[in-house]
Amino acid sequence: MPEIHHTDLLIVGAGPAGYTAAIYGARASLNPVLVTGLQPGGQLTITTDVENYPGFASPIQGPWLMDQMREQAEKVGTRLIYDLITEASLKNGPDKEGYFSLKGDSGTEYKAKTVIIATGAQAKWLGLESEKRLQAGGVSACATCDGFFYRGKTVAVVGGGNTAVEEALYLANLANKVHLIHRKDNLKAERILQKRLMDNPKIVIHWNREVIEAIGSGSPEVVTGVRLKDTDTGNTEILDVDGLFIAIGHTPNTGPFLHEVKCDKEGYIITEPDGTATSVPGVFAAGDIQDRIFRQAVTAAGTGCMAALEAERYLSHIPAMTKT
Repeated sequence: MPEIHHTDLLIVGAGPAGYTAAIYGARASLNPVLVTGLQPGGQLTITTDVENYPGFASPIQGPWLMDQMREQAEKVGTRLIYDLITEASLKNGPDKEGYFSLKGDSGTEYKAKTVIIATGAQAKWLGLESEKRLQAGGVSACATCDGFFYRGKTVAVVGGGNTAVEEALYLANLANKVHLIHRKDNLKAERILQKRLMDNPKIVIHWNREVIEAIGSGSPEVVTGVRLKDTDTGNTEILDVDGLFIAIGHTPNTGPFLHEVKCDKEGYIITEPDGTATSVPGVFAAGDIQDRIFRQAVTAAGTGCMAALEAERYLSHIPAMTKT
């Protein structure tokens, strides 16, 4: 017989949103169970120096911050289970006993009166070995997270959509020079963004180019350049840069929830304008799984707090609902 966990609040995902929801849920005596997924700690586990999380005057390490959140969540009463949710039955509402049903890869069943989905989103990468090797040495997928480290330096941004252009414009406020690398001869970004890009003297556009290698040196190894390939001729060249920002989009980790709650065309969960409620009463979403704009640790934590408070409010407004 598979193991079955009953809880007032099930949290799926162990990033800033999930851990914060767990902390608030535990303090509200909701006896939360948090299922971690494949990457406990989320994107911050591959982030080195974090300088923009409030409360720390000196840079902190992303994995350390996630360890602190995990320990706090456990200390206040959260049960952490290292499992991956593979099935969810949400769209028809709770069963006659008031529970939503979910199942993990381990075969464990989870029965929850409320659910918070906080599974995050993954940055899309180019798929280069050198890109992966240098992710802690100058390759990033978040300009607002890491741009500060390149004040007065030269950086490259890869992409041609709104995200890439916005990142290039943001970095131009910090760096001396920004190279925008796009594999086509036209951008997909909105016209007004393209005009701002073209008008910025600090930004150089490299048309019909793709990055085939991130070049690094030193110990520890850091980015010193990128190798570009001309998509028309096949010729290659090396561009000297201090940082490389990949801005080709994100993939929301919607997984088994894609057809259980309302999502947009890219798979991000749609929530109420001023909250975290999904299309299914009793099911909430927090963090990057529903935030395609900001994608910051602090905003994810904020929506995690909101989701837990909304879950508590949902339970308190159902007269027949008693705590597990």
